[in-house]
Amino acid sequence: MNKLTIKSKPCGSYSTNCYIVTKDNQDIIIDPGVDATSWVSDNTTNPIAILNTHGHFDHVWSNAQIAKLYNIPIYCPKDDAFMLDSDPFEQGTPQSKANYLIDGDESIIIGSFNIRYFLHDGHTPGCSIIEIDDTIFSGDFIFRGSIGRFDFPYSDANKMRESIKKFMLRDKDMPIYCGHGKPTTVSQAQAMLPAWLEHIS
Repeated sequence: MNKLTIKSKPCGSYSTNCYIVTKDNQDIIIDPGVDATSWVSDNTTNPIAILNTHGHFDHVWSNAQIAKLYNIPIYCPKDDAFMLDSDPFEQGTPQSKANYLIDGDESIIIGSFNIRYFLHDGHTPGCSIIEIDDTIFSGDFIFRGSIGRFDFPYSDANKMRESIKKFMLRDKDMPIYCGHGKPTTVSQAQAMLPAWLEHIS
């Protein structure tokens, strides 16, 4: 199995991490945020898809522009797809439309990539992590030393609790590339999550 190459750039005023994941000369773009297009253009040779971890504007802002530029599809959790074209937070988000809706925990193959979405709702209704080979892209579910907020519109604290419990069942350590900030690992995340369970309750 060829190893993944991962490039990242914090985009926009929220420093949202956009990722370019490359394998076999194919590029997957994860969460292209505000003003991500020029960086993506400078750092890809063969983009084949855009993956969204969830629908918040700072993670999907450049969806439409990049999808049109390269004629590539957008994949998004189905319960967050409404955020792509409705701009529910009135941020002026450019409208985009998901070509493929991910339903819960789902495995898909795109080019050379075996991709697994895992629903960890609570931050948003469709908030998910994306696993490619032995690497996780956690969006806004897990950060280094923290978790995503669960007090936004469309957030749900009870579902966040259940999502944390679900993540605690993972038995394989692997790196986690987060939606904001520095990377972490499954084991590091699992060590800090019990305190968040107590905080939410």
